[in-house]
Amino acid sequence: MKFKILIASLILLILQATILSFPASSFVLISFVHDGDTVVLTTGEQIRYGGVDAPEMGRKGLKGDFMALESRNYNLYLVQNAWVRLEFDKEQKDRHGRTLAYVFLEKGEMVNRLLVRKGLAFVFAKKPNMKYFTLLLDAQRQAMKEKIGIWSKALEKPELYYLGNRQSYRFHRPDCPLGKKISSANVTRFDTWQKAYWEGFSPCRQCKP
Repeated sequence: MKFKILIASLILLILQATILSFPASSFVLISFVHDGDTVVLTTGEQIRYGGVDAPEMGRKGLKGDFMALESRNYNLYLVQNAWVRLEFDKEQKDRHGRTLAYVFLEKGEMVNRLLVRKGLAFVFAKKPNMKYFTLLLDAQRQAMKEKIGIWSKALEKPELYYLGNRQSYRFHRPDCPLGKKISSANVTRFDTWQKAYWEGFSPCRQCKP
């Protein structure tokens, strides 16, 4: 009787080990890395990292942003051919139809946060997707203090001040048409671009402060 119980226990342990050796059903496999914040699953689905924005790679002969290659390479190192878990916020698609997700490695680290912590991406807040805003902003502030990655280079054309929109979490140059449209209830002023980033604001794509 004891021998049968022992055999049954061994079989159960073997089954558990076998199950754990395979990725859980909630995990998906990444097959291609576009840049620092966009990847493709083996299913062909494009995943855009939520809550962050990485430097743009150069395309069609245009020069890429500062640290763009380093951002892509670090992302490649983290997730190429890796099983990852996707976690979603309130909105699951961006305006290009890509899936927005927080991407977690098998050991539990969030890729979005790792990129920000290395100074290879910055916080890109967009309501209502604010689930990990505080976590990501804390990582960004640490990277800014250490002046690593994108924070190692000073802005080439600083303005006397910048206008921030509390609703959109974007900041603008003072002469930006979009900045001038911010309502008095939502406008805030930053003396430097560093202070805007420190509060979790990201640059306007039109005036590119």
